[in-house]
Amino acid sequence: MSTGDRKVVLVTRRTRLEELVARHHTLGQARFYIEHLGADFSDYVKENAAYAQSLDVTVSTLQAWGRYQLVERSFLPNFVFAPDDIVVALGQDGLVANTMKYLEGQPLVGLNPEPSRWDGVLLPFEPKDLLAVLTDIAADQRPAQTVTMAEARLSDGQRLRAVNDLFIGPRSHSSALYEIELGSRREFQSSSGVIVSTGLGSTAWLKSVVTGSLGIAQALKGGHEVDYQPQAWDSAQLTFAVREPFPSRASRTELVYGAVTEQQPLLLRSRMPDNGVIFSDGMEADYLRFTAGMEAKISVSATRGQLMV
Repeated sequence: MSTGDRKVVLVTRRTRLEELVARHHTLGQARFYIEHLGADFSDYVKENAAYAQSLDVTVSTLQAWGRYQLVERSFLPNFVFAPDDIVVALGQDGLVANTMKYLEGQPLVGLNPEPSRWDGVLLPFEPKDLLAVLTDIAADQRPAQTVTMAEARLSDGQRLRAVNDLFIGPRSHSSALYEIELGSRREFQSSSGVIVSTGLGSTAWLKSVVTGSLGIAQALKGGHEVDYQPQAWDSAQLTFAVREPFPSRASRTELVYGAVTEQQPLLLRSRMPDNGVIFSDGMEADYLRFTAGMEAKISVSATRGQLMV
């Protein structure tokens, strides 16, 4: 087999069982904790065994391939990918999303470690398919799905991308205070935060926010049902929605939903003394501080994800 010189970076994640053992120090303590809650500990064991088996198959393929490197998900924020790396994510859809936002257009392969458990919208392949996929990528014969990403850029130069969505708001259950601006519209708001979704994320958190808002409006007014349509993964625009906006003498609720494009970004200026944050794709541990005086520019990222299909 001719492999060429391209290195493969395999991104892995800890299973639920491994997370429990890390928290409770021993397998016995982890079992006691789960069974005390009335849950099925054997399911954790089965999931862990299935992931370990898939990891063995994947690593065996990479050993035959040539150069490769393993990276655990928690190290992604500080890992530097080479421009010609081929990246493989073995895990759930969330691992693929969390990996993609740290890439600069490198090809990304999503592997489903247990198809009977995970639907895997972003996991079109299984470990047994990896060799054929890598061979196609090296020969530039494997098609890719382009994925639009969002990007938050702070006034101090920090930035954070999102594959599904960005959250701008309070770290804890409190009110977010900020000024929001889109085009010529601007207002002060108090809410539980702002969601900015990509086309890929329009089937997830944003959909639940919109569905809940429409349901409440229909219940109050008896209006007609609105058919919410998600965007395409490569859509050139983002969608923002304000969660639970509160009207008062000092805050308004007119600019609560709309489109964000490269030509018309969304601007937010924090009025939160110390608990404002911006995080993406549900990864609260990897966040940007968004405290009073800071400005965030939210727009379509110039970098697009490349998911192999």
